Parts: sequence; structure tokens; C-alpha cells
Amino acid sequence: MFPTITILSYIIVFLFGIVIGSFLNVCIYRIPKKEDIVKIRSHCMSCGYQLEWYDLVPLFSYLFLKGRCRKCREQLSVQYPLIELLNGVLYCVVWAVYGVSIETLLYALLCSALIVLSVIDFRTYEIPFGINVFILALGLVRLLTDYTRWYDYVIGFFCVSVFLYLIYLVTKGRGIGGGDIKLMAVCGLLLGWKAIILAFAAGCILGSVIHLCRMKISGETHVLAMGPYLSMGVFIAALWGNRIIDWYIDLLRV
Repeated sequence: MFPTITILSYIIVFLFGIVIGSFLNVCIYRIPKKEDIVKIRSHCMSCGYQLEWYDLVPLFSYLFLKGRCRKCREQLSVQYPLIELLNGVLYCVVWAVYGVSIETLLYALLCSALIVLSVIDFRTYEIPFGINVFILALGLVRLLTDYTRWYDYVIGFFCVSVFLYLIYLVTKGRGIGGGDIKLMAVCGLLLGWKAIILAFAAGCILGSVIHLCRMKISGETHVLAMGPYLSMGVFIAALWGNRIIDWYIDLLRV
């Protein structure tokens, strides 16, 4: 009975994740264009055909239509199912780590926000202000639900972001972007100071390694969007930060 309930819970979480993932695609396409993400109906980007409900079933509509618009048969972007699938998988990962808890809700929504800002930043080199405001709201909820450790979260808001702001001032904006500073501030409020330092370190390491590989393989310039890499670091810290920190502290004691 218990394995059946466990499997069912993962299925439910995954389905909920891909539904949210469908909305993330809307955000990814419309936010950079300053378009309304709620009032405008979903439509084909090629012919303008307004999608019906059966065209909007996450993952399954794309597979059923073989990745093409129902009306004009234009090839649809593979981004649609990939984002939906990624969000569903990440929700399951968060569920596996935290189970039924406030952390699951907060970190699942955090994952969705990080996906949106990562794709947009990768394409435009800008992190939408509204996404940082959304993560800030998550951080305030975390502060209220764990108020006995309020100082951890307040310190987390400042410890990395102030350091990055100093770099911003010294380099006159060439060393780091304002969106990255805000991202580290609001994520610090959500995760606490230890986890956000780990997130920043992990993001820098991942950014250095991955971007150097991209420069070598595909000829990318030295300019990189830090948002996706910082988001990876935040995700790692949110789910496994305490274990990593405890492991590192034990390592120092040896």
C-alpha cells in the first residue's frame, strides 16, 4: 500500500509541475516583450491561431500534434515540452528531499522562478525585476514561517549581495549585473546566509567551468549571463546545502 501511495504522490507532483511548466513557457516568451502573461490567450507564434484547451495539455498536446501547430503545421519550439518536463522533474526532486512541508512549496516555486529567469537571462542578459520580486515574496514567507532564525535570513539578504554591489561599483557595472545582485539578495533572504554563500560559490564554479567549455567548443565570447549558473547554485544549496556544509565542516575537523 505504501509504495503505491508514494508512486501516486510523485505522479501528482509531476503532473502539477508540468502544468506550472506550461505557464512558465508563457512567461519566458512574453516577459521580455513586455506582453501581458494573463489576459492574452495562448496562440501560435507563426499564424496567430488561438489555442484551444486540448492544444494546451502539457507534454501530451505537443506529442499528439508531433510538435506542429494544429492549423498552419509550423514546427513548434522544442522548448515547450522541455520546460514543462524540467519543471515536473524538479518538483519531484524537491518532493523527494522535503516531502510534505513548507520547504517543498517554497522551493518548488523557487525552481519555477529560476527556470524563467535563467532562460530569459541566457537570451537577453537581463534578469526580469518581477521574478526577483516573486522570489523576495517567497523569502518573506520563509522569514515569517521560521521567525526564530530571522537573523540568518536577514544576514543572507546582505552577505553576498553587498559584496557583489561593491564589485559593481568598482567595475562601474562591467563586473556584475544589477539583476544578479538582486537575485543573490532575495535568494539569501529565502535560504539564509550559509546556504547563499554556498550557492554563490557553486554558481561561480559552474559558470567558470561550463562557460570555458562553451568558449572552447562553440566559440562563445568571454561575456556570460550569470543568472543560469547562479540559479544552479541556488538550487543545489536549497536542496542539499545543509548536507554539503556539514560535510565541509567535518572535513575541516579531520
